[in-house]
Amino acid sequence: MKTSRQKPEAGNPKKTSAPLLILISAPSGGGKTTLCDLLLQSRQEMTRAVTCTTRPPRPGEQDGVDYYFFTAAEFLKRVQAGNFLEHATVYGNSYGLLKSELLGKLRAGQDVLLNVDVQGAATIRAAALAEPELREALVTVFLTPPSVEILEQRLKRRNSDAAAVIQKRLAVAKQEVGQWKNFDYLLISTSKPEDLRRMLAIVETEKMRVARSSAPEF
Repeated sequence: MKTSRQKPEAGNPKKTSAPLLILISAPSGGGKTTLCDLLLQSRQEMTRAVTCTTRPPRPGEQDGVDYYFFTAAEFLKRVQAGNFLEHATVYGNSYGLLKSELLGKLRAGQDVLLNVDVQGAATIRAAALAEPELREALVTVFLTPPSVEILEQRLKRRNSDAAAVIQKRLAVAKQEVGQWKNFDYLLISTSKPEDLRRMLAIVETEKMRVARSSAPEF
């Protein structure tokens, strides 16, 4: 027996756009973590992808909330099983992003936010080509200060690195900025409110793309 197709009730509209996988990348000190925090505060329906790491938890960090904390042996086992979309060793610690972490949240209808370095972004873009769900949802944004001088000022204000480390980060940043053409969007950082305003505009633009949307039924 053919059943009639029910229309969504008034006040409970049908969701009209597919979930997004938003990837924000930047040179070290470029402000991507701050922008990601502001974006999550502004869009309650967006969730952060939780990364795995072998580094020990810092005070106040919770397993499964800030990171999934693995031993080196556990991490290697996951690598060998092919569980990671991307993984890398940075300053002596391993970091990785589980495929199941992203697919599970996207399938639940959640927009997912990724905060990754430039190398990780390249790996994720390549890996997403083999995963149709990730490829269709992925939107990449490159965030950068307007000059190397401003980036140096930001790194110094953090007061967390020695002068030699800052110079090393700046040298790496100059190479990373050259990768901006590989991203969907370039966002030149000015102020926190303006960076957020433009990032929200990017999200709304992607939500309205025909490939991700459906018109309401009349």
